[in-house]
Amino acid sequence: MIFYYLMSLVVTIGFLALCDYRYKLAFFHDAKRIAKTIAVSIIFFLVWDILGVQLNIFFPGNSLYDMPLRVLPGVPVEELFFLFLLSYITLLLWRGYAHLRTT
Repeated sequence: MIFYYLMSLVVTIGFLALCDYRYKLAFFHDAKRIAKTIAVSIIFFLVWDILGVQLNIFFPGNSLYDMPLRVLPGVPVEELFFLFLLSYITLLLWRGYAHLRTT
């Protein structure tokens, strides 16, 4: 049961990658540039999360769906996948909108 959330994130990222492959919007358009953009956004949101946990704005959960493995104190490993998903879907929507405007 602890892998359900992580698996749902991985499956969702997989389906987004299929859309990306089909329309060549992000990684299949310019992989190096997109990887840098996603890395910067993940780092930004990780700093945000760390500050939120340290300032007691965010509270580490004890959900049945969270894995006990933490990347940083108060930041579960699933957070990295979620931040990747958040960044990836935003880029796909942005590039998809730009693609629709030009066609």
